[in-house]
Amino acid sequence: MQLFIRHETVYRYTAPLSYTIQQLRLSPRVEAHQRPVSWQIGTPGRRHEFVDAFGNISHMLTITGMHDEVRIVATGTVDVAPLERGRLAEAGVLSPLVFTVPTRLAQADAALGEFANRHLRPGARSTGLLELADAIRGTVAYRSGATAVTTPAADALRLGQGVCQDHAHLFIACCHVHGIPARYVSGYIDPGNTAHAESHAWIDAWVDEAGFCGWVSVDVTHGRFANDSHCRLAVGRDYDSAAPVRGVRHGGGTESLTVEVEVAQAG
Repeated sequence: MQLFIRHETVYRYTAPLSYTIQQLRLSPRVEAHQRPVSWQIGTPGRRHEFVDAFGNISHMLTITGMHDEVRIVATGTVDVAPLERGRLAEAGVLSPLVFTVPTRLAQADAALGEFANRHLRPGARSTGLLELADAIRGTVAYRSGATAVTTPAADALRLGQGVCQDHAHLFIACCHVHGIPARYVSGYIDPGNTAHAESHAWIDAWVDEAGFCGWVSVDVTHGRFANDSHCRLAVGRDYDSAAPVRGVRHGGGTESLTVEVEVAQAG
């Protein structure tokens, strides 16, 4: 499948800024099943491209001089091939054990540990991953605005509400309870005829089962394996290390943020 994607992020400020620095992870990953056909990023200021520790194509954006708006537009087309039961062909640049370390956003407390023990068996196979996804979906209802990007998995579990990033963090934390490597994926999804937002988050978990040892990609929010409707931007331990846009500023007063994402089948 070839996906057309347009992602516009606009920051506006009530007072001028003198300095902005942003790390952008807005370039689709080049993987065995995914290849950008064309891709452009438009920003003010200066950009420096690099590959981060997780193998994500990244840019460091710096803007100097007085400004009261930052507009970032990423657009292009990406070829995405189907995945067999979410299985990825590549192991990645780091040992899977890197993704067994709890983080602030994906860390188990007593209640989350009990949830993990109830819904995930040690050494779970692909079918067990889908069972965990179903348990998370049944416990944490999808509700936009119920949480923030800073909400830890344990808080989302107590609240019983959240969005795709909360589902991903909760899944990762459950895997950590059993020592199963799991990583956060940021990207896009072709929503088809559903109302789900095109900007999305899901997970990869490491499995060792008959005929396969490697990463399996699971869309927790939809309770299914990721497929050719998913475009992968970045992987990391959690949202903080895979966020499409993160940064700091000097000045600016009150900030407002507008994000518009369009994903559709190209052609």
